[in-house]
Amino acid sequence: MRAICHKEDLELKGQVATRTGFGEGLREIGSRDTRVVALGADITNSVGMNFFRDAFPDRFFSFGIAEQNIMGVAAGLALGGKVPFMATYGVFSAMRTLDQIRVSVCYNHLNVKIGGAHAGISVGPDGATHQALEDLAVMRVLPNITVLSPCDATQAKLAVIAAVEQVNGPVYIRFGREAVPDFTRPSLGFKVGEAQILRVGMDVSIIATGHMVWEALMAADLLATEGINASVINVHTIKPLDVKTVIEAARMTGAVVTAEEHQITGGLGGAVAECLSGNWPEPVEMVGMPDVFGESGNPGELMDKYGLRAKNISQAAVKVINRKKDK
Repeated sequence: MRAICHKEDLELKGQVATRTGFGEGLREIGSRDTRVVALGADITNSVGMNFFRDAFPDRFFSFGIAEQNIMGVAAGLALGGKVPFMATYGVFSAMRTLDQIRVSVCYNHLNVKIGGAHAGISVGPDGATHQALEDLAVMRVLPNITVLSPCDATQAKLAVIAAVEQVNGPVYIRFGREAVPDFTRPSLGFKVGEAQILRVGMDVSIIATGHMVWEALMAADLLATEGINASVINVHTIKPLDVKTVIEAARMTGAVVTAEEHQITGGLGGAVAECLSGNWPEPVEMVGMPDVFGESGNPGELMDKYGLRAKNISQAAVKVINRKKDK
């Protein structure tokens, strides 16, 4: 397994919210493709859709807090040849509208793009009702849909563009609220369904998605101080999963850690476990929300409390390596 990125592809450029990348990507693809329209749910600025609204006011439509209605309208616009983007908080776009997504969008394989903002525990003060921690599980079980979870603002922008240019069908794009490390460059590219191998090591494979990719890279640094060499893989596409890369990683190291800002069941960890159990069984440790709802608080403190940090990933890596030795 060989890393696909070069040194110049990964460089911390500052702290930027992935919702900003989503908004910039929507504006960019709007300039490239006049079929693109945007549907707002009364939180336009909060989810980054103001970038598109300001650039193309005649192609932006605000519906207010009526998510299920918006999804139905999006389906109709797609049937009419448009490429509608609907975005709101992930708890609403992925779950409140689930019936409309399942029956109107996915069953008919319509070209609707769905933005799930404020994902993960790092939403912070908004609390459990607004922290999308089950959206990956809910979305990836639906037939015909592509599920994207970019790692930073730069990749979020690329993901939005790829959702239109590479996928003719439903896409769910997950992104967050808080500013997080922006460390990838456009030169790294974005291919739907193809994981990115950011680091190569022979002792353990850390497979991460979303904001947890940066934590995985930091965990690899921590492990290196203990003489443990870790591979780090960015799975920005939860569905379709890059089965080939996951199996190759497990085969090479014999030990796998998954990391996601999502419930520990049903998301990336579940997808990886399903893949390996049927193809190349190896010990797997999962880092994620431990089957509990979130709470209000400072984003950083919540990440610490629920074990979503580099140190937690490194501890899981040591544990799974010991499991490998005991086989």
